[in-house]
Amino acid sequence: MELVPQPLTKDAFAPFGDVIDVPQEAGRTYYEDALGNLRPQARPSLSMSFRVPTPDRPLKSELMERHEFSSQTFVPVDVARWLIVVAPHAATGGPDMAEARAFIANGKQGVTYRPNTWHHGLTTLDRPGRFAVFMWRAGTQDEEFVPVPAFTIKIP
Repeated sequence: MELVPQPLTKDAFAPFGDVIDVPQEAGRTYYEDALGNLRPQARPSLSMSFRVPTPDRPLKSELMERHEFSSQTFVPVDVARWLIVVAPHAATGGPDMAEARAFIANGKQGVTYRPNTWHHGLTTLDRPGRFAVFMWRAGTQDEEFVPVPAFTIKIP
């Protein structure tokens, strides 16, 4: 299977979560409606992530992850283009790779994955990138990684 990424837009990404636009004008924009926590005992978790860009063209992958009980938010701090690959949960379990979608975000776009949304690991494309990451953690079942049939992403 080969995925061809499209530009990240709110409408195209809506089945998987919300797009966070870094403000370009003075003021504040709230995104808390996108956040989700399905475990009352989970605590908020804020971390910073640094990623080196992938040189792979096309990118090949055989792994997807999800956070079944928590949304997960990536806010760009210092990044250029970055890759987002998402898939819904299949009725039979695991990611439904037939419905997988790929997006390329610019350095002024973040995302919140809804709870139980399968996604590829954080991948920067053109230069190293830094992100603030927010989710909820309870110490058990915070994340799940599963092998999937190999797929490629054609990165422009």
